[in-house]
Amino acid sequence: MKARTKAAALLLVATGWAVPAAAQVGYSGYALPLGLAVEAATAAVKACEAKGWPVTATVVDASGLVKATLKADHATVHTPDTAFRKAYTVATLGPIFKFDRSSAFAEIVAKYPGGAGSSLTTIPNVIALAGGVAVMHGNEIVAAIGVGGAPGGDKDEACASAGLAAIADRANTH
Repeated sequence: MKARTKAAALLLVATGWAVPAAAQVGYSGYALPLGLAVEAATAAVKACEAKGWPVTATVVDASGLVKATLKADHATVHTPDTAFRKAYTVATLGPIFKFDRSSAFAEIVAKYPGGAGSSLTTIPNVIALAGGVAVMHGNEIVAAIGVGGAPGGDKDEACASAGLAAIADRANTH
C-alpha cells in the first residue's frame, strides 16, 4: 500500500498537479504581519459600523490563506464567505490580471460575459463582486482585504479601503 501511495504522489508531481512553492509566497518574501492584518480588518469593520452596516472583514495573504477574519455583531451568515472570496480574488488573480480591487475584476468579467471572463468565476473561491482591495508592498500584492455585508459592493470596497488606509504606510515599508 505504501508503494502505491508513493507512486501516486510521484505521478502527481511529475504531471504538474503539485503546487510549486513559488506560488505560495510573494516574490519579495515579505509577509503581512498578523498584527497589521488584525488592525486592517478591525478598521474595515469599524468603518462600516459607523455607517450602520454590520459586515465581516477578512485579510488573506498572497497565497489566499486567511490571516484574520472579524465578523461584526449582527453581520449575516453569508458575510464571512463573501468577504473571504473578495480578498482571495484580489490576492490570487490580481497579480495575474493586474488589478488591485475586486471591482476591477468584476469589470473584466462583465466585459467578456460569454467567454473567458465568466469562466474565471467558476474557479473555487473566486467572486466577481466589489469589496476587496490589495495590500501592496512596493509593486507587489502581499495580502488583500475583503469586506462583505454592506448594502452594495461599492460600500464594502470603501470599508476595505478604510482598512487598507489604517495600515498602508506600515505594510509598504516593512
